[in-house]
Amino acid sequence: LHWRNILFDQYDVIEKHTQSGLELVEKYVKFVKERTEIEQNYAKQLRNLSKKYNQKRSNKDELSSYQSFLDILNEMNDYAGQRELIAENLMMNICIDLTKYLQELKQERKAYLMEAKRAQQNLESTYKQLDSSKKRFEREWREAERATQYAEKTDQDINATKADVEKAKQQAHMRAHVADECKNDYAAQLQKYNKEQSHFYFNEMPLVFNKLQDLDERRVRKLAHGYILFSDTEKHVMPIIGKCLEGITKAGTNVNEKNDSMVIIEQNKSGFERPGDVEFEDYSQGINRTSSDSSLGTPKGPMDLLGKNKGKNFWLFSKRSKPTVTEDFAHLPPEQRRKRLQQKLEEIYKDLQKETDQSEALGKMKDVYEKNPQMGDPASLASQINQTSQNIERLRGELNKYEVAIYAEFDDDFEDEELTAPIGNCTAMYNFPGASEGTISMQEGEVLAVVEEDKGDGWTRVRRNNGDEGYIPTSYVTITLNK
Repeated sequence: LHWRNILFDQYDVIEKHTQSGLELVEKYVKFVKERTEIEQNYAKQLRNLSKKYNQKRSNKDELSSYQSFLDILNEMNDYAGQRELIAENLMMNICIDLTKYLQELKQERKAYLMEAKRAQQNLESTYKQLDSSKKRFEREWREAERATQYAEKTDQDINATKADVEKAKQQAHMRAHVADECKNDYAAQLQKYNKEQSHFYFNEMPLVFNKLQDLDERRVRKLAHGYILFSDTEKHVMPIIGKCLEGITKAGTNVNEKNDSMVIIEQNKSGFERPGDVEFEDYSQGINRTSSDSSLGTPKGPMDLLGKNKGKNFWLFSKRSKPTVTEDFAHLPPEQRRKRLQQKLEEIYKDLQKETDQSEALGKMKDVYEKNPQMGDPASLASQINQTSQNIERLRGELNKYEVAIYAEFDDDFEDEELTAPIGNCTAMYNFPGASEGTISMQEGEVLAVVEEDKGDGWTRVRRNNGDEGYIPTSYVTITLNK
């Protein structure tokens, strides 16, 4: 179906319809822009929420329930990044693209309407010429009739002279001749107008209608594509969002209450046995009380176990102080510490990449706002750009700190694939599960080869006959070194 065939007499309707179509595109662009603002605010709130609850690391991070919560916060931060990506793609692929396309359509439509206006003006001008020639013909014909009637009347008047009659006849003849010329001119103008009117309705206006119909259909197709992009933009990141949600689910399934109990034991065990019975002191035999007190050093009551007298040195061997957990993981076995440092490096690399991507996205958005002020104010992005720059600078500093730590201490560790010769052996006094990374399990009474002494961190490196190596608590074994 074509507008030129059915709507040939509905130019005003077509003009209003095409204008309304362009207004719909503008309305959709504004709608999508507001949606991007919602996504940006949502992402910002998610990032702030993750940052708020992502506190400094502590020894509690060894517990699976605490680590899983940190994993959830990281996944939420990644999820926020995807919401930001949705906002950026909506702005670039829909708002900016449709705005540019809309300007092109407006210019094109304006040109077509000008064509129609010129054709209409030409037809109206021709009609005015036709109407003028028609009125002139009508006027001259009436004058010719009056002149003819006057000549006949004069000819029949007995009082009229021959000269009067001749003059009246000449006047009538002249008027008839003028009327005939006006009639011929009117006929010519009518033929011209009919030709122009036919050209107007069958050539000029159908061509304009075709162009307007094509423009409107292209607008509809482009708008429909924009509708689809509104959905596809989010569908494109759904797999990644799905992975974030899967990561949250995995964080929940990774919680292991038994392992958490073992971690608490490993972090807080003293390695000492329970105190034995308090010996009887017979003062009647003259025992030196001072000597006895200093030699026994036993607790004065059970309340010491509850920490009521924690500040008093009642024990023969004071409890080993708990390791202070710092960001360099100095409280962990060497192998485990190296891996945790490497994990920390990877996390910082990942965060740095996110901030870099965020900085690039903000830069693009700023360029868009500068080129298209109607889309937004570039100054509104200044605080975000500044914050992102500060984050990048901070992460680079942390990255340098951890790179120095790991490469300075572990650059040459464990690079030699040949087995280190044992320096002694040890016998396990207790069972040890070896649940932490870098440790090795052992059973009470098991004999293991010692390949590296305790360096003061409470861990000794050992090896089984089958070649398995790892760290064990020094307090769990009796060690005999080779002489």
